[in-house]
Amino acid sequence: MESSGSTVPRRMLGRQLRQLREKAGVTVAQACRTIEVSPQTMWRLEGGQGVKLKDIYVKALCELYRSGDEEIIALMGLVQETKRTGWWHAYGDAVPTYFDLYLGLEESAQKLTTYHLTLLPGMLQTAAYRRAVIWGAYPGMPTADVERRIEIAAQRQKRLQEPRNHFGMNAFLGEAALRYRVGGSAIIAEQLRHIVAVSRMPTATVRIVPLGIETISPLITGSFTLLEFAPHTHFTEPPVVYVEGYTGALYLDKPGEIDQYKLALKAIRGAALSEQETRELVLNIVEEFE
Repeated sequence: MESSGSTVPRRMLGRQLRQLREKAGVTVAQACRTIEVSPQTMWRLEGGQGVKLKDIYVKALCELYRSGDEEIIALMGLVQETKRTGWWHAYGDAVPTYFDLYLGLEESAQKLTTYHLTLLPGMLQTAAYRRAVIWGAYPGMPTADVERRIEIAAQRQKRLQEPRNHFGMNAFLGEAALRYRVGGSAIIAEQLRHIVAVSRMPTATVRIVPLGIETISPLITGSFTLLEFAPHTHFTEPPVVYVEGYTGALYLDKPGEIDQYKLALKAIRGAALSEQETRELVLNIVEEFE
């Protein structure tokens, strides 16, 4: 697991250092010699990955790149922000390596748009539903480890209690995800009532993509999450699309990739029921389980 600081400031810092180096016409080899690190370490630094950051390294690189005083002050501010430890690090191995990065992004995101076709997203899961999912995936997992993962989900959901101008979530759910009897009828009925309750929160919207749609696009994109960030004092983190797989995850941030997923979201919005229609459908499905 990466353990060296906050995700978004680290990514901002790495991106800015790379851009400054390229603008100054400095090679990676020259930059490595200046702060006496390997090319691999420089690659990780510029890629916003976990490296131990020293103020003196960043200052030396700024001097090499002939950065202005204002730029240097802003970058040093980012260095300090990277040294904050995320709350999820306290859970150690309960957080998969690939998910550590996601938690850092989610914690910093101002807007989260998620689309799930099968299982419900973590931000909407009740403890009982989450427990059933974990034991279904890892039947032999000790109870204590399962409960630590439940705690992580509960910590994540605290973002929904933040002021609306700090955080907002738009959740699009395939109707099938509501009908799978995860944990049994009682658990899924409780879960669906919870979705209705969350849908009434000022920070969240929930809309269902019904089974009867004829639009193909929402069926072929697969589940994904788009994370968007508020402008930083001097820099802005570009959007990131997170796509979780069975054995790992993809983090997509190229402009073309983001544009393609935003186009897919336009089709998903067009196919989804309204918020009120969604609540009515969810409550109707609840009755089927009771």
